[in-house]
Amino acid sequence: MILTDYFRSEHDLSWDYAVQCGVTHGVIRLPEDAAFDITNSSHWETVYQRFRSCDITPVVIEPLPNSLHDHIKTGDALRDASIEKVLKMFPLMERFGIPVLCFNFMAYVGWTRTGIIPDRGGALVTEFDERKYEPSRYQISEEQLWDNYTYFIRAVIPEAERHGIRLALHPDDPPLAKLGNVSRILVSAKNIERAVYHIVESENLGITFCQATFAMMGENLDILIPRLRDKIFFIHFRNVRGDKHHFQETFHDNGMLDMCHLVDLYQQNHLDVPIRVDHVPTMAGEQVRNQGYDLLGRLYAIGYLKGVLGYSV
Repeated sequence: MILTDYFRSEHDLSWDYAVQCGVTHGVIRLPEDAAFDITNSSHWETVYQRFRSCDITPVVIEPLPNSLHDHIKTGDALRDASIEKVLKMFPLMERFGIPVLCFNFMAYVGWTRTGIIPDRGGALVTEFDERKYEPSRYQISEEQLWDNYTYFIRAVIPEAERHGIRLALHPDDPPLAKLGNVSRILVSAKNIERAVYHIVESENLGITFCQATFAMMGENLDILIPRLRDKIFFIHFRNVRGDKHHFQETFHDNGMLDMCHLVDLYQQNHLDVPIRVDHVPTMAGEQVRNQGYDLLGRLYAIGYLKGVLGYSV
């Protein structure tokens, strides 16, 4: 498995900490300002070399930039122009050796939490409580989402295959069929399998296996990982406590999932794919600046994952 961490496109302390912890590969977020042209090779070159100069090799783009993806998920008037730019990303990803694109299909409302609460020793973690969720003004139906997803996948898969790019679909977080009037479709293994097996047949279409989200669906991971192994392109290593209606993030060693067992399962199923820690606590001495991604909790999580990877069979 390929140990990675998640990096924004401008150098910050998280880059230094990760490299000092022995991380050599990166899941990178592309710049999200008007100065960055996603179709311009020299702009990509600048970002890529910035990482390489710090001894980080990008291997995953996450997410598909929202400036494009929001239009694609909602199917608005800018959808086709946005898809054209996505198609122009693929030869650039091939040129710079970045083979995986992590994307989701959560329209209007992305991964969602309702609060921040204390966990072990007073560390702060994110919580989702459906009873406290305040709906947005947006609405979209399940049928519209499936139609928009189908339109997108059929448009991009031929070019992804041509350039050797693997599209890794992330499930909906939380995996609820509706948040207010906003429907969600990627909320069960059955629906995920529909999305990656039954709309187009392609070895280049698979999933980001966010293990905690699948657990929140109520899926049996011991059964699911072997069943989906040919479609698992990328892993989010994360632990939680609760169920899809009410859950909280935890330290990686303090939730309901047996993390050592899961890594063993990944290894036994020959999943030589990028893996990164996800949704970490904010620890003593820090303020919540980037919930789920503050620095000290990531240090702990990376060390824990390295230890588990060394333990696994």
